[in-house]
Amino acid sequence: MVPSTLDNKGAQILAKSLFKELRGSGYSTNQILSLSTELIDLVTQDLKGEHAQAAAAAQASAANEAASAQRAAI
Repeated sequence: MVPSTLDNKGAQILAKSLFKELRGSGYSTNQILSLSTELIDLVTQDLKGEHAQAAAAAQASAANEAASAQRAAI
């Protein structure tokens, strides 16, 4: 399965598979919960980084547009 095409059903299947594999390898439910929390933290950090990059790009674009408008007015 290609990650970019992972839909809700695919995510559920992957999660169940991973859970069964971890439990089968001897991990406790608390350890799996801790892993899940860490994954959520990493995704949250990644999203914050993407948001910051998008905001910086929007700011740069606005500054470029303002500079172009100033040059056109001259």
